[in-house]
Amino acid sequence: MHDVARVAGVSQMTVSRVMRGSGYISKDVRKEVVTAAREIGYVHNRLAGGNASYDNPIVGVVVPTMQNRVFTEVLSGISATLDESGLRPVFGVSEYSLDAEEDLVFDLLSWRPRGLILPGLEHTASLRKIVAQTGVRVAEIMDTDGDPISACFGFSHIKAGEDMAKHLIDRGYRTFGYVGSQGGLDLRATKRFEAFARIINEAGAQIVAVETSEEASSMDIGRAVTNRLMQQDHPPSAIYYANDDLAAGGLMHCLAEAIPVPDEIALAGFNGLAFLSALPKLVTTTVTPRFDIGIAAARWLMQPENNTAEHKIELPANLRIGQTT
Repeated sequence: MHDVARVAGVSQMTVSRVMRGSGYISKDVRKEVVTAAREIGYVHNRLAGGNASYDNPIVGVVVPTMQNRVFTEVLSGISATLDESGLRPVFGVSEYSLDAEEDLVFDLLSWRPRGLILPGLEHTASLRKIVAQTGVRVAEIMDTDGDPISACFGFSHIKAGEDMAKHLIDRGYRTFGYVGSQGGLDLRATKRFEAFARIINEAGAQIVAVETSEEASSMDIGRAVTNRLMQQDHPPSAIYYANDDLAAGGLMHCLAEAIPVPDEIALAGFNGLAFLSALPKLVTTTVTPRFDIGIAAARWLMQPENNTAEHKIELPANLRIGQTT
């Protein structure tokens, strides 16, 4: 804290108050202290006054959202597996913000967790620095397209986007729309779409419409955006959605408006969520191993510190052709 105080230009007592969250500290001073702490790689130890031999059972988990069924399934796999060894997940939600993720990680590290589980492979430089300096083990989940901090467990979003594009091209579709959400903050969805668009362009076909809602994904958003795409002078012959919620909304719009699927418009989603089986038509999608990813990441963190297992574990994500393409 002495070093933080020196860099921030404040007293050590002020640093202590900021770190403990006690007393009034102005917003500007708090920001200076937090910035200085991250600059030099200091993390407050909330357990310092307790038993030094205490074996902390906490595993810190950050998920990008709880508004999507995907991550509730991932958390279920994590929780069920950690429970086998008496470990307990403590999680926060970043809403797809890398800055919010960084804040959560700094707070979680102050409790000296056994390890961290983070979404994706993209993080701020400050987060990577503090992880390296603390030596905490990190399991990154839901992506393998990149270099992990410690180990990653997931699948290739690039391959998923490519496979869907090839399927639709093979079915004869030549004009495409794309529907996203979260204001484009979902970097894994961006990887999929870029790979999808590349294959479409290489085949001489065309992306004619791209719509990304600022709101969280939902059937309502999918239905509204599909309506706009279908009212264009030259609507696409196929729409690729960032996830199944959006695709299901697109299907509901087409059914309500008596638009033949897939004869007039093909629809494809992503994730293979269970609720798709209850829809009037089975949506073509990519089935992802969400629960298994949670299990794999948790098991890796449960192993001894000198674990030498593979640092990149790819679980299969499979194209499932339904009745909408």
